[in-house]
Amino acid sequence: MDKTKIKDLVSSAIEENPELFLIDLHFLPDNKIYVEVDGDHGISLQECIRISRTVDNNLDREEEDFSLEVTSPDIATPLKVNRQYIKNLNRILTVKSKDATVYEGTLKNVSEESIDLEWKAREPKPIGKGKITVEKKATIPFNDILETKVKIIF
Repeated sequence: MDKTKIKDLVSSAIEENPELFLIDLHFLPDNKIYVEVDGDHGISLQECIRISRTVDNNLDREEEDFSLEVTSPDIATPLKVNRQYIKNLNRILTVKSKDATVYEGTLKNVSEESIDLEWKAREPKPIGKGKITVEKKATIPFNDILETKVKIIF
């Protein structure tokens, strides 16, 4: 299987719609090709079909048999690429860091190196009894992030 040709076909199919971006491309055993694509405003089933057909129509099944799956990420899938973070600005994320710290806050900024989260927390008053609500912020470098998921709120 010509992996370079497949990568080029997937890239050219995605480039036809500037709102789309590639999340993952895997070549699995038994000639299975797995393509995960997302869009700045989501991705429709028609776009997944279009990408699948573009790849499928430019490969010869007589030459080599394969299976192709073009999919979008589900809501429970962790974020993998920078553009997914940008897409989820101002949403609540749960971030697990490599040092086992778990952050849950609103995504306020995304740079090439890190993300900025903000949240409110209850802490003891500096003087006296009781608690006060304080604003918390954290800048988390991408290389310190183990997993990030969008919090689902019903």
